[in-house]
This record gives sequence, C-alpha cells and structure tokens, in this order.
Amino acid sequence: MENEASGALHDFRHGSAESFEAAFETLFHQHQGAVFGWILRITRHPAAAEELTIESFWRIHQAHARFDPAQGFEGWARRIATRVALDWLRARNRENELPLENCLELIAPAAGDPAVSAEIRSKTALAFGRLPPKLRITATLAVVEELPQKEVAKALGISVTAVKVRVFRALRLLRKELERQGIRP
Repeated sequence: MENEASGALHDFRHGSAESFEAAFETLFHQHQGAVFGWILRITRHPAAAEELTIESFWRIHQAHARFDPAQGFEGWARRIATRVALDWLRARNRENELPLENCLELIAPAAGDPAVSAEIRSKTALAFGRLPPKLRITATLAVVEELPQKEVAKALGISVTAVKVRVFRALRLLRKELERQGIRP
C-alpha cells in the first residue's frame, strides 16, 4: 500500500498524462474526506465545504507541477484547501456577515441561567462572525479546534509566531466587540 501511495505521488508530479490522471484519482479518493473535514472546520458550512472540496482538488490538479513528493501530499493539499476556504470566507464577508447559526456551534453552552447563556452565546457568535477571515480561521483552528499552533501555521502557510499574533488579535477584537455589546468577558 505504501509503495502504491508513493507511486501515485510520483506519477502525480512526473507521470505521463495517463498515469497522472490515475494518480490524481487515487489521491482524490485517499484524501477527499480529510480535505472536506478540514474545510468544514474552517467554514462551518457543510454544503459550501462540499463545493470547496471540489474547488480545492481542481486547484490541486492545476498546480500539480509545483507539487514536491518529498514534502508529502496531505500538508500541500491542506494549504490549498485553506486558501480556497479563505477566499470563500472573504467573498461571504463582502456579501454579508456569516449567518449566526454557523457561528453558534463554535461557542459551547455555559452552565447557569439558560436565557443568559443563550444571549451570551448568540452575542459571542455574532462577534466571532464579524472577525476578519484570516483571524477567524486562525482562531477557529487554534482556539476552538485546539489544533497545535505548529499544525495551524503549516496549514495556513505562516509562522507559529504569526499564528500567535493572529490569535491574540482575534481574541482582542472579540473582547472589544463583546464589551461593546455589554458583555464583560
């Protein structure tokens, strides 16, 4: 199986047209679930994640000449998928803010008065949806999904220091927005 995977990686980058297409199909089947899951973590929108997964693999197909088999396929595919998701979030931000229901699931319900908790969750989700896409993606992956900062940095194609800065900025903006809404975090 490992030889088959390494052969697919080689053919994806260096193969003839026929072996390239077969290798691409193999890589698509092996990695589409992981790419979909990654995009879903970022967008929180299943229908969009399906479309963006296809868009990601289209971009992967187009960029095959830049693929380095020594670096591995999964990380490379994740970086492309992250850019596709970021483009989608930016376009959504230009059109309108993210729907509240997409952000509500990010905020865990707190113990205590359910009415107060629901209001705080709603305002927090609204504030989260207003974050710039780069900060929202970084905060989602590092804070909500609790992925290691090194993994987030690799997926976003930035340094670990940049991840830390983006998380700091995202949390600072969230705090300011919540205070503006009358909630003291």
